Amino acid sequence: MKNPIGKVVTFFLKKIFLLANFKLFSVHAERNKLTNSYDVSCLRKGDLLQVPRTLFIHFGIYLGDNRVAHMMPDILPVLSNDTSLIQKVVTNKRLILGVLTKVARVRVDTVEDFAYGGSILINHMDHSFKNQLLPNEEVAQRAEKLVGSIPYSLLWNNCEHFVTYCRYGTPVSFQTDKFCETVKMVIRDQRSVLVSVLLGLASILCLGLGPATTLPSILFSFSLWMAS
Repeated sequence: MKNPIGKVVTFFLKKIFLLANFKLFSVHAERNKLTNSYDVSCLRKGDLLQVPRTLFIHFGIYLGDNRVAHMMPDILPVLSNDTSLIQKVVTNKRLILGVLTKVARVRVDTVEDFAYGGSILINHMDHSFKNQLLPNEEVAQRAEKLVGSIPYSLLWNNCEHFVTYCRYGTPVSFQTDKFCETVKMVIRDQRSVLVSVLLGLASILCLGLGPATTLPSILFSFSLWMAS
């Protein structure tokens, strides 16, 4: 049976991680977007492209002719059917709202729009899937078949799951695995219990003794203690 406090901690850490991430990324991208150029002559159809960000990595599949298929959370297709608006580069606001509402699209953009100012790495995940590498033509076909709306989850169905499914046949996210391990470490650390107790006492002192403050503080600290 899954620990409910684990779900709560994962949920809040995910939102904090997301908001902090895109605040930093926005500053970085605006500064570099116009300074980077990309040589597509070294790219082959079906290549897995990854662009390191401040706190995460974005992934896509090269389709040839300066086109990249990649999964992007996006709220706009839910609100509008205007394809000219939807195809514009996804803004941070659209992206964050897409993550929160769990809606996304596999879209095709130019290499420049995909990279958005970042440096591109090619097929750096191949060493982890040596026995599962699919032919490049099949990889590109898989990516093109998925173009359009698609369910999204920051942890369980993100851009990394998309590209690993296309290139290796298995949806995997090493970023998700690393994040979940970090959450487990936080939950299991005895110091987390102490911090939760201190925060609970502080909230009681500031807000007063009442069910709305006392009960959540006790339950949260007790759940962390049981999970640690």
